[in-house]
Amino acid sequence: MSAPAPAPARSRSRRIAVEPTGLSPTASVLRAPGDVSVRFDRRVLLMCSLLVAALVAVFLTSLAVGDYTISAADVVRTLFGSPPDPLADFIVNGRRLPRVLVAFLVGGALGASGAVFQSLSRNPLGSPDVIGFTSGASAGAVFVILVTGGGMLQIAGGAVAGGVLTAIAVYLLAYKRGVQGFRLILVGIAAGAMLTSAVHYMLMRAELIQAAGAQVWLTGSLNTRAWDHVIAVGVGVAVIAPLLAVLSRPMRMIEMGDEAATGLGVNAERVRLGMLIAATVLAAISVAAAGPIAFIALAAPHLARRLTGATGAAVGSAALMGAVLLGASDLVAQWVLPSPLPVGVVTVCIGGLYLVWLLAREGRRHHV
Repeated sequence: MSAPAPAPARSRSRRIAVEPTGLSPTASVLRAPGDVSVRFDRRVLLMCSLLVAALVAVFLTSLAVGDYTISAADVVRTLFGSPPDPLADFIVNGRRLPRVLVAFLVGGALGASGAVFQSLSRNPLGSPDVIGFTSGASAGAVFVILVTGGGMLQIAGGAVAGGVLTAIAVYLLAYKRGVQGFRLILVGIAAGAMLTSAVHYMLMRAELIQAAGAQVWLTGSLNTRAWDHVIAVGVGVAVIAPLLAVLSRPMRMIEMGDEAATGLGVNAERVRLGMLIAATVLAAISVAAAGPIAFIALAAPHLARRLTGATGAAVGSAALMGAVLLGASDLVAQWVLPSPLPVGVVTVCIGGLYLVWLLAREGRRHHV
């Protein structure tokens, strides 16, 4: 009796497959040849795609709408170097495009910064404008504006220096066998109040014309933004974004608790300080480019998490949401309201309503 023939060797599939992970209803893993796998969440991917679509819509609308209206087709042709006429080229590439890009970069930086601060403080009110780091950046920038009358780079340097020094001071004052979120927020609010008083004192002592210019800047505005602002903010974001990407994995481990993170080989305090400085620099760059625009850093991470269902910092989706919010707010401030307003006025109104809703929601949760 002959022995049964051996089963043919199973060949490894070279097809790309998407499989559920079982971790959540929307989590999947993409398996590719060569033992390469990527885990992703279908809901997060879908919502981020919708945010990108909204960003494109705001981008084209902002370039097309104005005193001189340009069709979307002409806007696209102008962006690709075939403008219908020289006036359209000047308006789109020279006037509107820098403003829109600054709005997106600043909004994205504020959204990412707010996501990091809320993760660090483990508090829904954790954001650079609430904790006081924006006030530190504003104080540094106003000092440069009033004392030296410097340009964009000097103002950016003053804002970054003021924000980072404030962050280090708040971190050291809040440190007590580690940094607790509640202490960080309390110390930050106190530091923000003192720095706001310092800004008011500098404005009172300044010349009238200088004080008026600084006051307009403090409102938060995207008026007269040019390509030097785009370059300054773009370079800052390009430098900080890789640092956030590197620290995001250990940051997720810290969100499980310091003991769990330490057990996995993560130096919690070092990672926390690195994320704090990176988020502060993002907020300071935003302040230098457009003034202290309020509530984008507070609202964007919340809205992004509610859309995507993600837990933790969710820096990428928060950055997309922040860019959409600030771009849309500037569109409303310029062309929807009866008269043009600084974008900071619109974000304060929207953010104030959102903050009231958030406080009421948190109050109901604790009451129950």
